[in-house]
Amino acid sequence: MDITIHSTFLPHDDPEASLAFYRDALGFEVRLDVGQGRMRWITIGPKGQPDTSIVLTPPAVDPGITEDERRTVTEMMAKGTYASVILATHDLDGTFERVAASGAEVVQEPTDQPYGVRDAAFRDPAGNMVRVRALG
Repeated sequence: MDITIHSTFLPHDDPEASLAFYRDALGFEVRLDVGQGRMRWITIGPKGQPDTSIVLTPPAVDPGITEDERRTVTEMMAKGTYASVILATHDLDGTFERVAASGAEVVQEPTDQPYGVRDAAFRDPAGNMVRVRALG
């Protein structure tokens, strides 16, 4: 089999703040922006990797979700426990400095982990955990 990851989904509750984080701080390109207001689906991805995308979506808009489930999703997003993504870079320290300088919430400065990776962590404006690990 030849399978790749094409898209993954992360919720957002403020599309402009999410764009500022992913486009401006991380340097991702915007590939598609549909909808309006808070009901926007924004597809972003790393430059030079057109087949890999993150779709920033309004949270809990599925019509099959109950009000209790919607409330749970909103509470988990506020605590930063609902969604996450792990990114990778050859320049962890430079990436960390650029993202931290953007005002992003720093969760962890670049750290050598006991399980063999060096990484850093941020929360995006919706509370999603964004870990960035060093390559090479």
